[in-house]
Amino acid sequence: MNVIYIDTSDGSLRICIVEDGRLVEYFKDDMQSQGILGNVYRGRVENVLQGMEAAFVDIGIGKNAYLHIKDALEKDHLGLKDKPSIDDIITRGEDIIVQVIKEPLGNKGPKVTRHISIPGRYMVLTPFSSRVNISNKIKDISESSRLKELGKMIMKDEMGMIFRTVSENTEAELLKGEYEQLYKLYKIIEQEKNYLPTPKLIYSELDLLSQIIRDYYKYPNTEIVVNDRSIQNKLYNNKDLSQYDMEGKIIFDPDFNMDYNMNIQIDMKEALARRVQLKSGGFIVIDETEALTAIDVNTGKYVGNFTLEDTVLRTNIEAAAEIARQLRLRDIGGIIIVDFIDMKSHSDMEIVVEKLISAFKGDRNKPIVVDVTKLGLVEVVRKKNRPTLDNKVSITCPTCGGKGKVRKNEA
Repeated sequence: MNVIYIDTSDGSLRICIVEDGRLVEYFKDDMQSQGILGNVYRGRVENVLQGMEAAFVDIGIGKNAYLHIKDALEKDHLGLKDKPSIDDIITRGEDIIVQVIKEPLGNKGPKVTRHISIPGRYMVLTPFSSRVNISNKIKDISESSRLKELGKMIMKDEMGMIFRTVSENTEAELLKGEYEQLYKLYKIIEQEKNYLPTPKLIYSELDLLSQIIRDYYKYPNTEIVVNDRSIQNKLYNNKDLSQYDMEGKIIFDPDFNMDYNMNIQIDMKEALARRVQLKSGGFIVIDETEALTAIDVNTGKYVGNFTLEDTVLRTNIEAAAEIARQLRLRDIGGIIIVDFIDMKSHSDMEIVVEKLISAFKGDRNKPIVVDVTKLGLVEVVRKKNRPTLDNKVSITCPTCGGKGKVRKNEA
């Protein structure tokens, strides 16, 4: 049983996702300012930089948004081998509709795209693609075929869709109804292109609570624990959430506080530490840098019961599962390099990589194992949408400047 813990005891909205007894994701909203990820704006192009193949767009949030050429191409350009340059498709002063695909990070503004997508409960509408895609988690071939055929049948104006995992075995009429709803919503967004003022927020993504229920609540295998009566009432009475069948699944516990929940706090403390202990006695070390994240695996106190090769393999397999959980919990994105303990057997390395890929399947940010280098390093990329957990809950030390070290007195 998975559990969604919702806590407002410190004046902010904190949400913990617990799967199989372990904390896998953490969200925090100060309730005063909502995130902008997924929002759609009508913005004005402030600058076009041919050398960077990018443009900067004012969407009205203070920092100009970054628009790369691959996210700026019109639908007609996507299938061409010879793509136009950025100044062929966008001009300074032009009003365009864009969607935020990455929130502001540090001194960088948000990243945006013109390829709007509208998420729903059962599917994501993808107007810039005519393909019908099925979630990789739907393994039943006959069900995948059913959804594929249904998608082709209900599609309008070559606006494709991605069927989410919860669409499996869902009635066709329900799926058709959601597609119609998302289609109409996109048409409304499209019509806003020619209306003043600019910049303007056209479409706002659901608030954090609604997003979490939409994306993580799976009946009947999920419970919701909440310590705020108003939040409980919102879950029951919000019309956007009425389709989620939460009757009997919401537990009101006024005494719950994540700061005093031992299991959550152990996992949180671990997620903010550089070193993570494995049950076997081995450990992993995670170092986040500006360019990439480096992860090192060590046997530690684990000596095994058989051969050295067996000890190394067992440690690496355990580490692979924990690395996947830590990346998801810490919300680390970008380039990730994993240095597993050296293995002489190529087949052992394949086992470890397969374990890592399998462990990534529960991650909505879709980490991808790119390659194993000649040095045996595993290259991973993970989508970066938001600030990491460390950035959310901590500040850079003013003494060491983030190095984690202070100078000796004689220095």
